[in-house]
Amino acid sequence: MLVILVRTFILYILVILALRVMGKRQIGQLQPSELVVAMMLSELASIPMESIDVPILLGVIPVITLIIAETTFSFLTLKSRRVRKLLSGSPAILIEKGFVSEEEMRRLRFNIDDLMEELRTAGYANITDVEYAIIESNGALSVIPKSNKRPLTPADLNVSVAYEGVPFLLITDGIVNEKALQTSGHDISWLLEKLNEYNIHDFGDVFIATVDLSGAFFVQKKYSKKSDDK
Repeated sequence: MLVILVRTFILYILVILALRVMGKRQIGQLQPSELVVAMMLSELASIPMESIDVPILLGVIPVITLIIAETTFSFLTLKSRRVRKLLSGSPAILIEKGFVSEEEMRRLRFNIDDLMEELRTAGYANITDVEYAIIESNGALSVIPKSNKRPLTPADLNVSVAYEGVPFLLITDGIVNEKALQTSGHDISWLLEKLNEYNIHDFGDVFIATVDLSGAFFVQKKYSKKSDDK
């Protein structure tokens, strides 16, 4: 039993490292070559885990080989457009200037029902609202609406807005993120003062605390359903 646990742990760590090498993509965003590697990794790792009679090297060596192959091909796709097109394919335009391309639909074996479903998922129930619809190389559908159907933005109204940026996560589950605190332009003394305003005197009592570029401070205590924003 201990042998199985150790072998499983080793292969688990190895597969995690392999997926880390492939980058931070969700399954639906994987390129064809990456999806193949992910499927093969699971199969190769499961064989040594299921049978103790199979040497663990028979699982480790193929996994390492796939990691090397994936890294090599990823580098080649960065340097060569031909290799990138061969391994990942190229985007296909299904709707161009408001007209559906029957030729591309047939070539990709993409029917109207599939197209309408993808458009509804993107927030466009009416095909007449769409200027371009493009199938990306990872299989996702990018939708570009017609100019008169796009949501209004401050730029459309010629209104200037302040830059918001991303709030700094200062405390998570009682642990202070000193790097975020320093980057936000504050220090521990300032953080303690802000917490004291909410009658909090211990970092360990804080579930989450953030501050944005405008100086707005948010804090929520542990096990509390209420949060204060000041």
